[in-house]
Amino acid sequence: MAIAKKKKKFIDVPIHIIGKETQLLAYSTAELDKKFIKYDLSRILRGKNAEIVLVVKVDGEKITTSPKKFRLMPYFIRRMIRKGTNYVEDSFLAECKNAQLRIKPFLITRKKVHRSVRKELRRKAKEEIIKYIKNIKSDDIFEDVVKGKLQKPLSLKLKKVYPLSLCEIRVLEVTKEINEEDNKEIKQSNVKEEKTNETSENQLITEE
Repeated sequence: MAIAKKKKKFIDVPIHIIGKETQLLAYSTAELDKKFIKYDLSRILRGKNAEIVLVVKVDGEKITTSPKKFRLMPYFIRRMIRKGTNYVEDSFLAECKNAQLRIKPFLITRKKVHRSVRKELRRKAKEEIIKYIKNIKSDDIFEDVVKGKLQKPLSLKLKKVYPLSLCEIRVLEVTKEINEEDNKEIKQSNVKEEKTNETSENQLITEE
């Protein structure tokens, strides 16, 4: 008796961050677990060429996606740079509520500026981004970056240093997920360090 071959089928996968759906080809829903999706955001962002990488998570028959990396395409960056301007870029690690992120801001000034101004823009951007993401979950940060909710207020704050023609996050990537236990350990270690520093400062004062 001939055994019927299984056929792959298209399965709808929701991309919650942009309120869209895509389809993946698989034999079953369970097969999609931990699969990666690369999705072009250029149409949604109306001219801003970008893509997002998401990981699929399957719980029974429920399918969800979580963003892992967002990046602006290199040709979009090249198109934005004009003669007579300077660009400022940076790359640093920062922790949000549930993950460690690699963040690469990209700024373009309206005119050429001194190196000290570029240095201050880089410092201020890093400071404001770290402050912004500190108590937010990674999924919400990705959503804010896609919708420009992080970049707009950042641009206004950096305007006090020097006006910008472009303020963007070139790359946003999850490098490590942090669970609640890890967060507790980090907070406890920070408290211990603060107490140790206070003790050592008090000892110095007493000795003086």
